[in-house]
Amino acid sequence: MNSILLIVFLPLLAAIVAGLGNRMLGNEVAKSLTTGALFISCALSWPIFLGFVAGDAAAEVVPVANWVQSGSLTFDWALRVDALTAVMLVVITTVSAVVHLYSWGYMEEDPDQPRFFAYLSLFTFAMLMLVTADNLVQMFFGWEGVGLASYLLIGFWFKKPSANAAAIKAFVVNRVGDLGFMLGIFGTYLVFQTTSIPEILAAAPGMSGATIGFLGYRMHTMDLLCVLLFIGAMGKSAQLGLHTWLPDAMEGPTPVSALIHAATMVTAGVFMVCRLSPMFEAAPVALGMVVFVGAATCFFAATIGTTQWDIKRVIAYSTCSQLGYMFFAAGVGAYGAAMFHLFTHAFFKALLFLGAGSVIHAMHHEQDMRFYGGLRKQIPFTFWAMMAGTLAITGVGVYWLQAGFAGFHSKDAIIEVAFARGTEMGTFAFWLGTISALLTSFYSWRLMFLTFWGKPRWIESEHIQHSVHKTPQQAGEDMTGGYHPHESPASMLVPLGVLALGAILAGWIFSHAFLDSEAFWGGSIYYNEALQHAMHGVPLPVKLAASIVMLIGLAGAWWAYIKDTSLPGKFVAQFTLVHRFVFNKWYFDELYHLIFVRPAFWIGRLFWQRGDIGLIDRFGPDGAAWVVGRGAVAAKKVQSGYLYSYALIMLTGLVAAITWVLF
Repeated sequence: MNSILLIVFLPLLAAIVAGLGNRMLGNEVAKSLTTGALFISCALSWPIFLGFVAGDAAAEVVPVANWVQSGSLTFDWALRVDALTAVMLVVITTVSAVVHLYSWGYMEEDPDQPRFFAYLSLFTFAMLMLVTADNLVQMFFGWEGVGLASYLLIGFWFKKPSANAAAIKAFVVNRVGDLGFMLGIFGTYLVFQTTSIPEILAAAPGMSGATIGFLGYRMHTMDLLCVLLFIGAMGKSAQLGLHTWLPDAMEGPTPVSALIHAATMVTAGVFMVCRLSPMFEAAPVALGMVVFVGAATCFFAATIGTTQWDIKRVIAYSTCSQLGYMFFAAGVGAYGAAMFHLFTHAFFKALLFLGAGSVIHAMHHEQDMRFYGGLRKQIPFTFWAMMAGTLAITGVGVYWLQAGFAGFHSKDAIIEVAFARGTEMGTFAFWLGTISALLTSFYSWRLMFLTFWGKPRWIESEHIQHSVHKTPQQAGEDMTGGYHPHESPASMLVPLGVLALGAILAGWIFSHAFLDSEAFWGGSIYYNEALQHAMHGVPLPVKLAASIVMLIGLAGAWWAYIKDTSLPGKFVAQFTLVHRFVFNKWYFDELYHLIFVRPAFWIGRLFWQRGDIGLIDRFGPDGAAWVVGRGAVAAKKVQSGYLYSYALIMLTGLVAAITWVLF
């Protein structure tokens, strides 16, 4: 298990060397160093995970260093390795490794490649610190580390105003959630007198029914703590209300989108809820909140995905929706199902993002799907890779054979377990999850049909035609003129192939371990065996619900974007207000701008103009400068240059001093 030290700290070492060495090392050395470190970490992570799957591994804590000893507050820096950690290790290191490799081709022309790869490795280290945390303070260290690294990566192209704005937005919105997370950690320490996660989880069931004072009210202790902790998860995992930063994060390079959305930052909230699942099981009100917010986010984000034209934004809202599935699975008590969907989602969502990056690369950085079409013959490898990702996210499979792509095993299980829970909130989540599965199928196949089928529409894109190089050899133009899309280099296609295998096989291979094996989890999460049995006993229509709505969504997308392409326009004309509401993302950004941004700017300008300039500068630096200037003018008038004038002044001063001393 000492290999965990290499897994965690190799990315940090690579980030430091590549970041400080930067252009002195050169692109090739920096890329090789960081990518090699991640592939080593990945190679060391899989045996740990497979050991837990096979039942040959046991949980272990590897000490690193003494950290804090202050009164009753004592905690060390230690790395916890159990089944839950092992799942996250393979997710993080695998996706990060292929993203590093993919970036060799995608970022080939960027002048700041060492800085970019250093940021990627720093991001990975922070996420590894989070998932191996043995105490809440260490978890918070990793939590804030991924926040910092995401800020650096989203704003990597800092010369773009939109990238800077997106980075600041991500940072600020996450600070809101992190305030709740910090209060939850403070409250947890106040109640349990420790930050050790194992000690807290062991004592949590005994706190059921206890109350605590907060803001002048008596509240149930565990409900209050878990609600505060979940607010942190809402920010980090972009749940409804604190989701607005996630779509704008697309301003970063596409490999960043894959890393943030698939394996790292956005899954941190789901991981935290599952890690602290015994606490949440003692907090029924907080669990109800988790179910409601997760189900609402699942539906809300799916509706927006059906209307967007930017290929990356469609996949971004898809991420938001899929995270909603994970949260309401955890909320109904199926933490294994939540982690299973996190695991499979990492493969097919990274595949979809990197596939989208390959399309964007082929289309000379055009992201509007209205200027795609007919690309399956131009970039066939990318087409088949994205087809595998689409089949996985929509949950294509055959129930009677128990065979299908990744989402068929994980997402369908979540819908079934929500129904099996038998509570009002569980039923609410079941229906919203089923409707969201229909919308997921529609927007996923809409993306595929607009991108890879139909007539080639890139000849209509002025952006493509006027921004390519002028020679056919450089631009990839054909003999008739116009831009000719081209397949991506091997460094981008190999990661697509690896992730496609995960999207095809991960659900089928590992479903038993995640869903039906309490021994696999080994106490690392709360495992409700009765609920898992109930999930397998739900009626057949419930088991088939996700597959049925998937087919309906597929048929609807085919009819609207292949059979009768005038249908979307007719729908928009008929339901203009509904479309405008959904297309504008339910006006959350506009509402927040009105309620928070504009007042904040008004207050800022007030303090700047009236406080800083009008008061502090006026009576401080500017006032002192005025006094000095006036004094200098007055003093200049007594500078005659004659010796007797200075003698008279000295004599006058001496007389004044003697008089003051005497009297």
